[in-house]
Amino acid sequence: MAGLSPGLAVLFCALQVQAAGRGAAVTQELLQEGFHRDLLVKVDLGEAGEWAGGCTVVARSQLPPGIYVDPYELASLQQHNLTKAVLIPDVVDVEAPEYSATGLVVLLYLERDPRCSRCFRGVLPVHVRYQRPAGDREEALVALKSPEVLVCCCDDHLSTESWKPAEVEVPCSGKRDYPCQWYSAAHKPAYEELILQVPVGLKQHSALVCVVTLLATVFCSSLILAAVCKHGHFFSLVTCSE
Repeated sequence: MAGLSPGLAVLFCALQVQAAGRGAAVTQELLQEGFHRDLLVKVDLGEAGEWAGGCTVVARSQLPPGIYVDPYELASLQQHNLTKAVLIPDVVDVEAPEYSATGLVVLLYLERDPRCSRCFRGVLPVHVRYQRPAGDREEALVALKSPEVLVCCCDDHLSTESWKPAEVEVPCSGKRDYPCQWYSAAHKPAYEELILQVPVGLKQHSALVCVVTLLATVFCSSLILAAVCKHGHFFSLVTCSE
C-alpha cells in the first residue's frame, strides 16, 4: 500500500477484510483409511479471493479428544515446508486414549490453490485415538466440526467496531514472529460436522486379548534372550553359557 495516506491505507484494509468475509465456502475431508489420516481443508473466498493474493488465510479447527496432531511429525513437515500449522496447546500426549485426552485447537495456514484463483487449501496429518472398550457396539462416532476461517490482510493492528476480530492472535506468516490482528470471515460450511467411524474393542474379548498379549510378550522376550545369550552379550549383567 505504498503511496497511500494513512487514512486511505486503513480504509483499504477495512474493505479487504470485509470483502473476504462475504461468500466464503468451506469444505473438509479426511483422506486415507485407518487411524492415520490426512485432513484436507478447502476454502473458497468467492469474488473476494480474486484479489486476496496478499492475504493470509487460516482454518481454525477444534479437534475433539478422539483426534490429535503429532507435534513431532508436524515439526518435521514444517521443517521441509510441507505444511504450516500452530497447535494450542503445543504439548500433546500422543499415547493417551480418547477418554483421558483433551481437545486441541489447530490453526492450519492455507495455500492458494493453483487450479482456482480464489481458493485456498491445506493438508494436515491427523491421528485417531483408541476408544474405551464397549459392551454392545463395535464402532464409535467422532465428530469433527467445520473449521472457522481467519483472514489477515494488513500489516498493522487495526481496531474498529465494524469488523469482527478473531479472539486468538497468531503470526500472520512464517516471516514474522510477532502477532497480528486476524478477522473471522463469515462462511458457509458444506456440512456442519464430519463424522468418523472408529473401531472399538468389545469388553467380552478382554480376557482373550490379555492371554494373547501375555503369550506374545513371553515368546518375543524368549527370542531376544536367546539371541543375546547366543552372541555372548547381556550388557555385562548376566553370564550365559552355551
